[in-house]
Amino acid sequence: MSTTGPVKETVSDEIDLRDLCRRMSQTMSDWCRKTGRAFLITVIFLLKNILLLTFSILAGVGISFALKWTTKPEFISEITLRSNAVPTADMISNINQLDILIREKNYSSIASALSSSPEEVVKIKRIKALWVIDKNRDNIPDFTDYRDSHNVYDSVNVRMTDRFVVQVKVENSDEISKMRDRLFSYVNKNPVFIRHNEFRLKTIDELLLRINYDIEQLDSLQKVKYFEETRNIKPEKGGQIIFLQDHSTQLVYDDIYTLYLRKQSLDEEKSLNNQILSVINDFYQPLRRHNGGWYYGKTVIPACLFLTLLFLIIKRNRARLKEIFSKY
Repeated sequence: MSTTGPVKETVSDEIDLRDLCRRMSQTMSDWCRKTGRAFLITVIFLLKNILLLTFSILAGVGISFALKWTTKPEFISEITLRSNAVPTADMISNINQLDILIREKNYSSIASALSSSPEEVVKIKRIKALWVIDKNRDNIPDFTDYRDSHNVYDSVNVRMTDRFVVQVKVENSDEISKMRDRLFSYVNKNPVFIRHNEFRLKTIDELLLRINYDIEQLDSLQKVKYFEETRNIKPEKGGQIIFLQDHSTQLVYDDIYTLYLRKQSLDEEKSLNNQILSVINDFYQPLRRHNGGWYYGKTVIPACLFLTLLFLIIKRNRARLKEIFSKY
């Protein structure tokens, strides 16, 4: 009779580091071999088809220049404005209504809004009011939100409320010099904006009147005497307590300077920003058209190259593709 008991299998929870390192090195070497092989296949494939790929690039360049010369030229310029009468958000929304009319090709309404003729407004392709973004809240404009993709909940990069940008696109660069007067004419027709601006100027006049009165009153004072109880308790003979009262002089120069600075700010606001809009940076005159060869080339050339590569890949694997399609 055998006295040997059943053998119990023991499972070890220990990790074999040598086996783990061997597996990792084997996996890495497989990846490197596959990557190198794919790279070599790609290079050989491109070299074998270099002529056709070069032809596709040249074809894309040719199509780009053909589009350039067959389409009407477009010029883009920008103006930076400040809204004095209403919040910047209201002004941007109001100006962007013009862009809606342009997309709808409602040229009669655009001509009426811009105080121009329908023949001239046909050359206007876009009028877009845009926010200016301030990074890190340093009150310095950093970039313009052309795509209107700014996150309004971002508390670090914020929209600036003291300025905005209006971008226009026209067919003739001579039209750009007229766009500022057209925008001002459109805004100045808004009755709500007019009332807000009149109320703002009236408030400034009232503040200036009061500040001038206060300056005259302070100017007539040479000194102000007041008594200050020092709380200095000085015992004398017989246990008596004496409260000392000192005469002192209070100058009013600081108050006068504060009022003068406030008056200067209001005078500047009334003299320089008395209209509904103020110009910070005027339109610039572009030298080149916006839709040049590169405008089309950056889309057409990659598209031609991609289509050529797709054609070559399908041609090379057509037998395998036929087999796959025959199964399904």
